[in-house]
Amino acid sequence: MTSSRGARLVAGLGAVVLAAVVLLLARGGSLTVGGRRPVQATVSVTEALGGGDLSGFARASGPRPFSFPADHGPHPEFRTEWWYYTGNLGAAEGRRFGFQLTFFRTALAPHAAERGSRWAATQVYLAHFALTDVAGARFRAFSRTSRGALGLAGAQAEPFRVWLEDWVAEVDEPLQVQRGAGALPMRLRAAEGDVAIDLRLESAKPVVLQGVGGWSRKGPEPGNSSYYYSLTRMHGRGAIRVGGEQFSVDGLAWMDREWSTSALGQDLAGWDWFALQLAGGRELMFYQLRRKDGTADRFSAGALIEVDGATRLLGLEDVKLEVLGSWVSPRSGVRYPAGWRLVLPAQGLVLEATPLLADQELIVGTRYWEGAVEVRGTDSGRSVDGRGYVELVGYGG
Repeated sequence: MTSSRGARLVAGLGAVVLAAVVLLLARGGSLTVGGRRPVQATVSVTEALGGGDLSGFARASGPRPFSFPADHGPHPEFRTEWWYYTGNLGAAEGRRFGFQLTFFRTALAPHAAERGSRWAATQVYLAHFALTDVAGARFRAFSRTSRGALGLAGAQAEPFRVWLEDWVAEVDEPLQVQRGAGALPMRLRAAEGDVAIDLRLESAKPVVLQGVGGWSRKGPEPGNSSYYYSLTRMHGRGAIRVGGEQFSVDGLAWMDREWSTSALGQDLAGWDWFALQLAGGRELMFYQLRRKDGTADRFSAGALIEVDGATRLLGLEDVKLEVLGSWVSPRSGVRYPAGWRLVLPAQGLVLEATPLLADQELIVGTRYWEGAVEVRGTDSGRSVDGRGYVELVGYGG
């Protein structure tokens, strides 16, 4: 979703995975506390997002004021939220990498009372960590799940920190951060086996409030919306370890933040989400919601962020999305789109996004494709290039 990753649809990937976790718990399934293995969801996307009693949770029913750093932290009155980091990085040796580090939180029940046991938890946390090694032609993806107890996992606003064991996103140099700042300098750390990242991110632009002042509608039903903001151009630097090698890297990253209580609309099959950073200093976010009949849903939306941070909201009619190719996963057998053309006639933009690796499919309890892409095209007839991330959910049933 991301991916959430994510225009993480309010009934997004985080909700898919976390609703599956909650249903597993309700059915007597088990979680590995602080475990390394993915949760093996035994529910479909439709069941996970359409089922369950959501009464008692807060709903994203209209615009609201945003306050920082408070809104970087958790919103436990809502069922689900996520912190989504993706980026493209390069090393002096010419190596290129894509990374994804995402944290999801879900409430087990609305207004859950704290219990006496230190093991008791009212929240479940999930994290995904993935690395694309272009030169090595390898994609590695990992998942962890834990309860929000015993310090194993959690989120806080001041100083900002979200973590699951030693996978962490937190404010970098918190004593230098002024109250009210939305674009925090951040540090990301995650390691699994022979893959690790340690990155520092500093935003070049202010917070982008997606939708109408941060209220992002995903369907016609009341409350089928999320509160959603992004940091669309974060300069990243740090270290990546893969195999027995370590690289000093720099490049660009993207952060998406959403919280909500909602369910996937009955007519929706999934979505394609794009976060593209152009070399000239603009960014494009667009998500196309796919209906089960194969058409694009009218609540598909996005934003074009200008060099100075000004935002142009985009609707379905503003972006023409064309699939240029496909790829079949050798593991799942699912056919995914592979290569896209996005045309924004009013802005004079024609962009083609190509995966850096065809195989960037995550099978981590649930299954989706999320990967680094290269961008080439024209802006009012002039050549333009860039990089970004794409998320594909709902393919293959």
